[in-house]
Amino acid sequence: MSVPDSWQKSSYSSFGDGDSCVEIANSPTRIAVRDSKDPAAGTLTFPPAAFAPFVEALKGVPRG
Repeated sequence: MSVPDSWQKSSYSSFGDGDSCVEIANSPTRIAVRDSKDPAAGTLTFPPAAFAPFVEALKGVPRG
């Protein structure tokens, strides 16, 4: 997958969060995820069928 040029911030990001959020980009065959605080650090990419289970798994991870 080439580097996407159309990133979207999480809908959960609010004004007070600044750049502390996750961004995603879609292509026809992959979904890319990156940390908006350090976009040059790299991306995770998933086939579309694997993205929803990944997000569901994250919901069970404690914050902190």
